[in-house]
Amino acid sequence: MMRSKKKWGLTITLAMVMLVSTACNSGNGASGTNQAGSGGENGSAPATSKTITLGFSQVGAESGWRSANTKSIQDSAKEAGYDLKFSDAQQKQENQIKALRSFIQQKVTVIAFSPVVESGWDTVLKEAKDAGIPVILTDRAVDSADKSLYKTFIGSDFVEEGRKAGQWLSDKYKDTQEEINIVELQGTTGSAPANDRKEGFMEVIGSNAKLKVIASQTGDFTRAKGKEVMQAFLKAHKKIDVLYAHNDDMALGAIQAIEACRSETRRRYHDYLCRCGERWYAGSSRRQDQFYRGM
Repeated sequence: MMRSKKKWGLTITLAMVMLVSTACNSGNGASGTNQAGSGGENGSAPATSKTITLGFSQVGAESGWRSANTKSIQDSAKEAGYDLKFSDAQQKQENQIKALRSFIQQKVTVIAFSPVVESGWDTVLKEAKDAGIPVILTDRAVDSADKSLYKTFIGSDFVEEGRKAGQWLSDKYKDTQEEINIVELQGTTGSAPANDRKEGFMEVIGSNAKLKVIASQTGDFTRAKGKEVMQAFLKAHKKIDVLYAHNDDMALGAIQAIEACRSETRRRYHDYLCRCGERWYAGSSRRQDQFYRGM
């Protein structure tokens, strides 16, 4: 797991080296090739005529995975000798747009960011393109018809992830004769992983009429929100067979809600039995003791 997280930072670093090297070679001709033979003071920095400045806008710190991803970016940038300008968007698109415009004003070498949501980026990305600053999308994609607004996307196939979850569920209940009630904890509304994981999941389970999504709500990819929404699901629905969560943290929060609900149910059942026992065995302390020992 940690090795995989570390690869994110290294992959972005490699992509930046390729972009900057291409720019240097095309802009400087032979001189770019001569510079490629020299390294930084410790031999780890890319061989360019000036320090590479990376402007990176992170979604936030909504999950353990995201926090590890941030650390991977920071560690890899430091190891490569880059000047990292880091911004935490706190899961707000307006914060990311402000950060990107700040990076453009600072004339960074390259911009990388994980978009909070898919849409609404064309204007600021065009500003970066007009300024000659390449943009790398990481982890999440944008919904733009103009693919020239960014150089590359480094991330997963979220639709396929949803399909795999749906296929596992379909295989498990392929012979069921009763309806299977599913509740869904979606990621941040409008984000690529939330949209795509839902799309892939629904695409597969749609072929089995017994699999029913009875409730779906965003948990914002956070453990606290996942717990809160799952508590609401449990109160609203008497029969829930399956929880489909778009990430680990929401699932862990939901598990906390389920365990708390079970504990409360056991307590109420125990209290009910005790009250019944008091009525049934009133006036016979010996038989009451037998009843409680047998619970």
